[in-house]
Amino acid sequence: MDTVNELVLGIETSCDETGVALVRNGELLADVTATSMDEYARYGGIIPEIASRAHLESFVPTLDAALEKAGVTLADVDAVAATAGPGLVGPLTVGVSAAKALALALGKPFYGVNHIIGHIAVDELVHGDFPEKFVGLVVSGGHSHLLLIKNIVSDVVELGGTLDDAAGEAFDKVGRLLGLPYPGGPHVDRLAKEGDPTAIRFPRGLTSGKNQALHQYDYSFSGLKTAVARHIEGLQQRGEEIPKADIAAGFSEAVADSLVGKAIKACELNDCDTLVIGGGFSANSRLRALAEERAAKRGITVRIPPIRYCTDNGAMIAALGWEMVRNGVDPSPLNITVDTGLEREVTILR
Repeated sequence: MDTVNELVLGIETSCDETGVALVRNGELLADVTATSMDEYARYGGIIPEIASRAHLESFVPTLDAALEKAGVTLADVDAVAATAGPGLVGPLTVGVSAAKALALALGKPFYGVNHIIGHIAVDELVHGDFPEKFVGLVVSGGHSHLLLIKNIVSDVVELGGTLDDAAGEAFDKVGRLLGLPYPGGPHVDRLAKEGDPTAIRFPRGLTSGKNQALHQYDYSFSGLKTAVARHIEGLQQRGEEIPKADIAAGFSEAVADSLVGKAIKACELNDCDTLVIGGGFSANSRLRALAEERAAKRGITVRIPPIRYCTDNGAMIAALGWEMVRNGVDPSPLNITVDTGLEREVTILR
């Protein structure tokens, strides 16, 4: 890894986590996260206004904690990076505004970076430099994307993505159908371990016939979610017991099968021997196991960050910001605005 001693401050506020981290020469010095997730259980989803206020309250304490943990001061910071999109407009604005203010006050460059690509970049802090070419699979509550990456800051192309629900979003909705607490993803994952994944076979979207030909890299989980809902409704109408564990297991298997199958195919079709998986849903145990199993049979290396780096965090943004500095990328102007729908192949906002 090239030596780049600049200290990069990363700020993540795309949804409900306030993340602040510091990276120097590819080494993570500190990563501190404050979350407002517990406030949304009664709503069954994120409330943007509440999230924005939580970021305002949490940012300075989180920043102070990160600086103290790293043993540095703001005067030591050489560049500031923040998530500029995609995400919720209020939370994004809080983080970008704070980053701009710090960069202006310190006289240092500011980088408004892509949250999705950050989920891949964070893996480099754990497993070292990326290969010259690889496939990235980003899966979270709001995103499911397949990326062909030749350079994490300058050559990222979206191969495909979800046409409707993201994988994590589908898990949350099925969790609600099964009467599980919010967020449903972790609860469905735990329940699935108690069930039989072969007891109920749910559909895999866009994996056969014309759909597979037209959408070889795309995902669809809306029909799967509907199939689970209809299955439960049918059992209720017949007065039968609902096998929640088997439903969770069958559903989990369908999602993992779809995600992994297309990711492995993308590696093969694009002559890549490395698959990097990131995002909150990459913490899912079945996805991890199936990816390792199928990749090993084809000689493909799977890289997945530890679970603590899967959910939104400052480390992913500091890592991507550090790559910007390392590659000599021009910083973002201070007059940029946030972009809630930032394109996947756009690494930095200009």
